[in-house]
Amino acid sequence: MSSTPQDDLAEWLRRLEQRAPESRIELGLDRVRRVHRRLAPKRPQAVITVGGTNGKGSVVAFLEAMGRAAGLSTFAYTSPHLIDFSERFRINGQRASQAAIVEAMDAVEEARDGTDLTYFEHATLAGFVLAASSELDLWLLEVGLGGRLDAVNVVDPDVAVITSIGLDHTEWLGPTRLDIAREKAGIARSGRPLIVAEARPPRGLDRILEASGAELWRRGREYRSIRRGDGFVLRWRDQRLALPLPALRGQWQQSNAAAAALAASLLGPGLLIDSAAVAEGLHAARVEGRMQVVADAPEVLLDVAHNPAAARALAGELARAPVAPTIAVFAALCDKDILGIGRALKGSFDHWLLAPIDSERALSASEMATQLREAAVTGAVDTLNSLPEAIDQARSLAGAQGRVVVFGSFRTVAEAWPLFESH
Repeated sequence: MSSTPQDDLAEWLRRLEQRAPESRIELGLDRVRRVHRRLAPKRPQAVITVGGTNGKGSVVAFLEAMGRAAGLSTFAYTSPHLIDFSERFRINGQRASQAAIVEAMDAVEEARDGTDLTYFEHATLAGFVLAASSELDLWLLEVGLGGRLDAVNVVDPDVAVITSIGLDHTEWLGPTRLDIAREKAGIARSGRPLIVAEARPPRGLDRILEASGAELWRRGREYRSIRRGDGFVLRWRDQRLALPLPALRGQWQQSNAAAAALAASLLGPGLLIDSAAVAEGLHAARVEGRMQVVADAPEVLLDVAHNPAAARALAGELARAPVAPTIAVFAALCDKDILGIGRALKGSFDHWLLAPIDSERALSASEMATQLREAAVTGAVDTLNSLPEAIDQARSLAGAQGRVVVFGSFRTVAEAWPLFESH
């Protein structure tokens, strides 16, 4: 029996995981540059690179929808995926085919010629091969970790966006927000626009940004986003753009939408994305697993929030539309700041149900419970043996009028995803 492209991709990923486990991180561009030079993928007309602690996927989704509304052909590269590896590569809004991904992975394997690449680096280079072979107008690249030494940064962006700067991946990026900001600022290019959407960037970042030589667009300084009724107004230079609020749920999405709208507007006349396309993109963009409602009676939300900054945003959204009771189903990985997440969501839930996820990096339910109790979260904190069991109990506790929020990591959402059919 001949194998299918799906079988071939599954086998490819199995071999890649054996050689370079996805959990392995080795920051640096020398190895990636060597293989990238051998591949020599043709650049598109424009590249936008998006970095930041939270909000990257949303900004990429907005820009993808805006570009498509303007009639441009687009490539969007994001990570990690929720269910299927092909989610990482979108061509004109659709996942790349399994067969095309296998061909791109094969091309990278041949070009690496013994060079040791990580799982993420191999996937990133495969994305460039995929995009180049399709001869698309606009590439939208989401940074995986940091920015300066991330594999995505081997391609020079025409516009770069930093969405937010929070304490996450401190073992790789440094212990302070300024350390992390310095790494994220590494996606800037001299003479090209860099948009900083962070409302309160760490002191000292201005000096780093100015040294980059980039054309700076900082929220609250070179551009502003002001809520007006059912929309918002984006102002920069002598420009003014009245836009609708984005369809994506969450108050923070206005900041992401404004950064995406400005990035689209700064591409220049070669790739025109007009105001109508920007507005249409804000309505059309969708991101799976971000404050996504997947069931009713009770309402069930899935959210990939996995650090204190994302937890604060989630807390604000829950407080804006309170529902009683609201039950948390929480599962996280061992490198996450559970104490910080707990403090951010201290009064958001009537009950916490904790369960391990199927990952060698999963934090045990008992360890999560210890840290959440130290954070003095409200409501009972109970441990269960599995995520499905926790979700079943949460729905029972919530009743038809309540709400269940399943969150803690991409893996948490991925494991919960098959339990619901409404999406």
